[in-house]
Amino acid sequence: MPHPQTQAANASAKEYQPSGTDGEPTKNEACPCDECPRPSYELAQVVASFRAWRPHEKNITNKNKSNRAIRQTHHKLVTSGALSLAELLEKYLQHLAVKGFSESTLRVRRIYMEMFLKWCRRIRATTANQITRTSLESYQRYLFQYKKKDGQPLAVASQHSRLAPLKVWFKWLTQRKYIPKDPAAELELPRVGYKLPNVMNKEEAERVLTQPKIEVPLGIRDRAMLEILYSSGLRRMELLHLKLYDVDQKHGLITVREGKGKRDRVVPIGERALAWLDMYLNSFRPEIVRQPDNGIVFLTSNGVPFTPNHLSWLARQYVKSAGIGKGGACHIFRHTMATLMLEGGADIRYIQAMLGHVRLDTTQIYTHVSIRTLKQVHTTTHPGARLLPETAECGKQEMTSEQPAGVADSPEAK
Repeated sequence: MPHPQTQAANASAKEYQPSGTDGEPTKNEACPCDECPRPSYELAQVVASFRAWRPHEKNITNKNKSNRAIRQTHHKLVTSGALSLAELLEKYLQHLAVKGFSESTLRVRRIYMEMFLKWCRRIRATTANQITRTSLESYQRYLFQYKKKDGQPLAVASQHSRLAPLKVWFKWLTQRKYIPKDPAAELELPRVGYKLPNVMNKEEAERVLTQPKIEVPLGIRDRAMLEILYSSGLRRMELLHLKLYDVDQKHGLITVREGKGKRDRVVPIGERALAWLDMYLNSFRPEIVRQPDNGIVFLTSNGVPFTPNHLSWLARQYVKSAGIGKGGACHIFRHTMATLMLEGGADIRYIQAMLGHVRLDTTQIYTHVSIRTLKQVHTTTHPGARLLPETAECGKQEMTSEQPAGVADSPEAK
């Protein structure tokens, strides 16, 4: 019995069978000219056979493409298995740099993830394929039991900040086919509690601002830095990158270029902060600046820009020397500015614009810090918040009448 596809080819060939006799070519009905003969029976059979076998060829082609993709994926997985974790980390950080992540973000990611690589070397895991969910859970327990130099454990937020980048990294490795399965997909991160920021009241802030010794040039510089942090609420890195042309003393404005998220914004600065800044720019900065001048406003005594840790240490020392009983560095001035402005009646959207927050709920944390306004509302609206004079007098009389006999004459009462 002939093959079904052969029968289909013969049936198609009959459609092209010549209508003339003795095998002579006849006129081609598809062409009006007299010179084009009809196709021969052999050619028609070849064309029909090709059409009959074409679906089978398509299936073979699709199957070949699928097999080729599987072989390529397998080859990439085998090749990536030869790459060490350190090499894959460099590829990932380069990917983040191309996407536009800031240098500070890349630096922090590198520090946290190299801490993980150091732990991996202790368990002799050198490639990504050796990392499993059990490995990551062991590392999570290691962070929980880790002790800092002062003997204190890592805070829950610090543990979270070291584990969260690993989940993103392994997800990227899976998407790029460096590993077949994401070991961190089901890793549960530690829960970070809700913590209110540490703030100062007006008197405490003024006491901190008076700590620098303005009799020396360095004291004038430090006072100017603290005044700008308190007046404009700049972040630490924004103050370090502040340049001369970013300060508009005529209109009392500061332009923050490429702040957090590489977003620019313009914030106001108070007259007192401008006065201290002008004193520093005219008296001390010209003496310490190195040529060529790159325009950075605040410089160390060596004429070079501050490092982030140096500036934080300096601000922390002044907060500590003020004796206000609160800790903090540069960011405490930012929290204090937002809280005091909110208590002074500023709309929260204006505070959001000054701080450079993208989302309003990030700024709304200061509504919980501003307890003074809440206390005033509670005193005004709650019916039992105030102690009336007659109530206080009755309370004293009741306490006197209910006092047991002999208590007033006891040595403890005297």
